[in-house]
Amino acid sequence: MRRFWVMLAYYHGNSWNASEISRSLGLKNKTIRHYVDILAGAFMVRLLPPWLENTGKRLIKSPKAYIRDSGILHSLLSIRTQAEKESHPKIGASWEGFALEATIQSQQAESDAYFWGTQGGAELDLLICRGGKKYGFEFKYADAPRMSRSMKIAQNDLKLEALYIVHPGNDRYPLDAQVEVLPLVEATKLRL
Repeated sequence: MRRFWVMLAYYHGNSWNASEISRSLGLKNKTIRHYVDILAGAFMVRLLPPWLENTGKRLIKSPKAYIRDSGILHSLLSIRTQAEKESHPKIGASWEGFALEATIQSQQAESDAYFWGTQGGAELDLLICRGGKKYGFEFKYADAPRMSRSMKIAQNDLKLEALYIVHPGNDRYPLDAQVEVLPLVEATKLRL
């Protein structure tokens, strides 16, 4: 089980592939699925489902896997200090999981939360559907995040009501009429 946890930590923020993990660990696919079902049921792991609305593009259909507690994630990745965290290659994924979890919890969006991605590489970290409207969230570990091509594709294809780019800084500013950069504390105060 420890090896499974460590492997899962390296998949944090990526598409869930039970077959690949089962081959790596030498276990049956059914066993791996059983393990992750137990961890998801115990609220230790989040399998964020994909949004599969037909937009005319080939979509990613596997859920994304996140370890819901960033302290456990850091322990599994052998991150002990702030300096180690800042220099670790999974820092962006760690921030994404932490901010994603805080946003879903603050919006009480357990059953309304998805991610969206295309086979062509466009993606949206979090999509919340409320009252027939779609709200997008991108989590960027950067001081001054900017709009990316991927975000523009998501905005157009999904016809988002608003797109929020959440970062660990303190600044809040608009990028255009429907896109706003904001700190995590402000994202958790939004009322969709």
